[in-house]
Amino acid sequence: MGEVKIEERGQWASKTEFLLAVAGNVVGLGNVWRFPYLCYKNGGGAFLVPYMVFVVTCGVPLFLLETSMGQYTQEGAITVWRKLCPLAEGIGYGGQVVLLYSCITYPVILTWALFYLIFSFSYELPWASCTNYWNTDKCVSFSLGNGAVGWNNQTNSTSASTEFWEQRALSISGGIEEVGSIRWELVLCALVVWVACYFCIWKGVRSTGKVVYVTATFPYLMLLILLIRGLTLPGAMNGVVYYLYPEPSHLLDPQVWMEAGAQIFFSYSIGVGSLTVLGSYNPYYNNCYRDCLWLCLLNSCTSVVAGFAVFSVLGFMAEMQNTPIDQVAESGPGLAFVAYPQAIAMMPLPQLWAVCFFIMIILLGLDTQFVALEVVMTSVIDLFPKVLRKAGRRELLLLLFCFVCFCSQLVMVTEGGMFVFQLFDYYACNGACILCLCVFEAFALGWIFGAERMYDIIEDMTGVRPNWFFKQCWRYLTPLVSLVSFIYSMVDYQPLTFNRWYVYPTWAYTLGWLMALSSMILVPGVTLIKLATVPGTLPQRLRRLCQPAAKYPLALDKEGEPMAWDRGGEPLREVEPLREVEPLREVEQIREVEPLALDREVEPLPEDRKVEPLPKDREVEPLAHVREVEPLREV
Repeated sequence: MGEVKIEERGQWASKTEFLLAVAGNVVGLGNVWRFPYLCYKNGGGAFLVPYMVFVVTCGVPLFLLETSMGQYTQEGAITVWRKLCPLAEGIGYGGQVVLLYSCITYPVILTWALFYLIFSFSYELPWASCTNYWNTDKCVSFSLGNGAVGWNNQTNSTSASTEFWEQRALSISGGIEEVGSIRWELVLCALVVWVACYFCIWKGVRSTGKVVYVTATFPYLMLLILLIRGLTLPGAMNGVVYYLYPEPSHLLDPQVWMEAGAQIFFSYSIGVGSLTVLGSYNPYYNNCYRDCLWLCLLNSCTSVVAGFAVFSVLGFMAEMQNTPIDQVAESGPGLAFVAYPQAIAMMPLPQLWAVCFFIMIILLGLDTQFVALEVVMTSVIDLFPKVLRKAGRRELLLLLFCFVCFCSQLVMVTEGGMFVFQLFDYYACNGACILCLCVFEAFALGWIFGAERMYDIIEDMTGVRPNWFFKQCWRYLTPLVSLVSFIYSMVDYQPLTFNRWYVYPTWAYTLGWLMALSSMILVPGVTLIKLATVPGTLPQRLRRLCQPAAKYPLALDKEGEPMAWDRGGEPLREVEPLREVEPLREVEQIREVEPLALDREVEPLPEDRKVEPLPKDREVEPLAHVREVEPLREV
């Protein structure tokens, strides 16, 4: 029986597939439900100042750096470090741990969105009235503007959308200690989500590249429809003004800068290896420099436009309820599953707008989720290509991974699941973990591998030399800004609470910190293991672990000659090529016999001189053999 053939790694079928895949990954739920809230909360238009500072110093430089790493090496998020800087391989492992937690947490949001989408086809939206079996006596309905007076006159009242979210969708318990029973409706929705994710990527980039044509473009159509509808509602301009009205005094608050930085690291998907894997499926000579600049611009512009779509609707809702906008504005799940559905219930044809909104939420999240799955799968397969890159094995590995994540997610679809979800989201997938990884990443590539070397690589791949500013970012600004942000996030740490009233028990905070440290500690941990296992003295080990793999032409000058590099990445003198070995001198040819002059007659031999024949009994003695020439030493 013949040996099973190892399959090719594959590439994107076209540049469009790469652009759509990256756009679908970086443009996610954070652009819709996090950025608009942060903008209005932290000074409106003034928030764009710290936001742009982090875009320029961290977002775009790291975006370009990670994409270029993948395109150059054609490797996953772990093996790329093994090829470029083995000492920093722990960064790859840490990023995959963060993605693992994300793969467990993120589908819960899609589960809720699918649950809401199903109910959006009801004759009457269930979150628009207080006549349902889950409603309490404190319920107030705002459908079509009714109930605004009742809201102002009642104390301790709750909206119909809040009660649908807490009592019907979540059936929320009193705390994380009360896990309660499994919500089987949500389990079925979660199963549908996981089946969709599996078949989106089960054939690798061959299937992912086709799916993104729908999942990356359709949300923009839905966002455009909701934007136009929102801007035509009464009170919409009040929401827009509230969203962008600048308050420069907020710029003096360090927390505003921290939240701007966290938004960039989240929305640009940097630090976890996603961009490295997506870039690794590009052909070597793709112009990733131009692609990255356009994709970063698309991401930030989408965040700003989404803010108009969200706050125009919130302005309408505030006017209908006769309440200030800051009392209706929320972030995260509260915006997607409470505030926005409540506003939709006040519009004519609420079912139509509900369907559009939740389809947009599902597709935005689905893109991010299956790209995260693809990143983890690619990184694991590239670690063991001879074992896993064979027919049928990728599909089985993906099926096993999806099953494990699905089973791990079941605790989040219980009655106490919301508390577990918040714990994972706040600690395991938080900004401090990503900031820590980005600090090590910028230092490893800016100083150990070398910023100048990275410049030459990008120029060799794209034919364009990046702006000099990127070099300064990779060496100084990005690691410095990331380090300061990480330290401040640790100093300004606030324990997690739920709905500003529930305080988690001590064991839950301990579990949260263990999840956070599980990704960060891998960087120094893997480094120490490598230093302990590599043979040689300590300086020899460090030098070997800082050297890139020899198979890559890491730096070529314009004539194609090799270039030597020092430890900081600066080019040294050109390596002198080995002089060619001189070929052996050929044996001197025997002088040609001078031809006889034409006018010279040949004298015949004298008749009395005859050649005596050899005696028959005498053997001819062979000539002595010349000793064999010794072969040349290898140079």
